[in-house]
Amino acid sequence: MIYVIRHGQTDLNKERKMQGRMGLPLNECGLEQAQRLRDELKNIKFDFVFSSPQERAIQTAEIVTGLKAIIDERLDVYDLGEADRVPINETKMSGPLPDTNVYKGIEEPNCFVKRIFCFMKELENKYSKIDLNILISGHRCTTGCIGAFFEGIPTDRNILKFSSDTGCYKTYNFK
Repeated sequence: MIYVIRHGQTDLNKERKMQGRMGLPLNECGLEQAQRLRDELKNIKFDFVFSSPQERAIQTAEIVTGLKAIIDERLDVYDLGEADRVPINETKMSGPLPDTNVYKGIEEPNCFVKRIFCFMKELENKYSKIDLNILISGHRCTTGCIGAFFEGIPTDRNILKFSSDTGCYKTYNFK
């Protein structure tokens, strides 16, 4: 079983600001969310724990499982470029993403999907025939993209509809 968790709350989540690679560690609420998730999943023995390199995702993974997370750069949060830390209600958007005509340095969406799908395909090739519990800790964008790996990319291309709330998880199985 694949357990896909979204990191707990940070002050940027609380302040409703865009949070990418300049994100913050968990705040008190985020730590409590991770502890609640740990209690909820306490009967699961995790064989592997993978995380985004962002501190908030690593903290969540390690609090939930009590294990050291394996960091994989492919699970990193979507690069928001100059839109990072901009208040959400002030961010100029193009669909579900910050407008690349306004902000420099924003990751190309297809490249983001490709790197997440590459990670998931590697996991599938290595572990799909073995009965394991794998935890993956990420972000709104990565949890959404992993959901799209299993469910298919929606016709409107908005993979965020598959994402989890902060401190929550979803489960999937390789077919």
